[in-house]
Amino acid sequence: MSTRRFVLVMLAIIIFALSLVAQDTVSAKLALTPPMGWNSWNKFACNVSEDMIREMADAMVKSGMKDAGYQYVVIDDCWQVTRDENGNIVADPQRFPSGIKALADYVHSLGLKFGIYSDAGSKTCAGRPGGLGHEYQDAVQYAAWGVDYLKYDWCNTTTQDAKASYANIRAALDAAGRPIVLSICEWGKAQPWLWGKEVGGNLWRTTGDIQDRWAGKKEWKPGDCCSYGVVDIIDAEADLYSYAGPGHWNDPDMLEVGNGGMTDVEYRSHFSLWAILAAPLIAGNDLRSMRPEIRHILTNKEVIAINQDPLGMQGRACPKAATVKCGRSNSRTGVARWSFSTAARPHRTWLSLGERSDIRIT
Repeated sequence: MSTRRFVLVMLAIIIFALSLVAQDTVSAKLALTPPMGWNSWNKFACNVSEDMIREMADAMVKSGMKDAGYQYVVIDDCWQVTRDENGNIVADPQRFPSGIKALADYVHSLGLKFGIYSDAGSKTCAGRPGGLGHEYQDAVQYAAWGVDYLKYDWCNTTTQDAKASYANIRAALDAAGRPIVLSICEWGKAQPWLWGKEVGGNLWRTTGDIQDRWAGKKEWKPGDCCSYGVVDIIDAEADLYSYAGPGHWNDPDMLEVGNGGMTDVEYRSHFSLWAILAAPLIAGNDLRSMRPEIRHILTNKEVIAINQDPLGMQGRACPKAATVKCGRSNSRTGVARWSFSTAARPHRTWLSLGERSDIRIT
């Protein structure tokens, strides 16, 4: 073999090897279907503790939710109180006396995964220490604790660039060496569906926060818009279906099923529509005391199968006359169908396209 040919062959081998390394990052194969789990915020807000999180993990197993596919137990805001003299984030010693690692170990002992919350800004939404300037330090700490999922909020970010901020925390998480799902909670302000996949986000919020009602936007305070009802979020998600897929999902926010503000029929619709949207299914109710009717909604295996379809195709809203055309977009697809009308989108049918042809939601 000539020297020139040998050099070319070696260059080709090196380029191929580098491409494999690039494809095999720590986070490369996370969230290939929409994440399923539970988060503390919708029901408990800042009232979190290690005892409550342990009880919620126990309830996830005993209720059949783990068997139905739920994995992540996520503490939202207010677990943290300060940073120590070295800049390390410190958990509330009164509410988490055993420490975060011990809590994560307990969750893992049940065959579940553990999630935590922080913020891209200087402070969290509840005024606790944020991650700004500590991204790599925090990522190392999260990895040492055994964190599997990070919800990263967008409060107190002033002039920060959203895309750059979330790229930075993903790089930090990967550098720490532990596979950690990154939940981008930027509320859709900077259209994260356009860049979330590029920066390594596994899911990204598309709207402001959900509240436990069927419909209606409400300002938090004059000029500060808005919390959303289920229907308002559905309308906002309608045109974003092309951005979702394995490893990267539009996130219409956590579920309100079982929190008391809607009827069971509305909760069933809420859950089914989230399933059709290929949305993360993150429960937000008290799993310890939920009624059998709520448990049945959250563990409905046929509805979950639509959500967890390996094709990862988000459902879409089609005008009534076009539903047949929409449903024939792929010769292998089965169709989940949900029809209702809103003021913004009258006479729409939502269709979810997937590999399963034996499941139908009507």
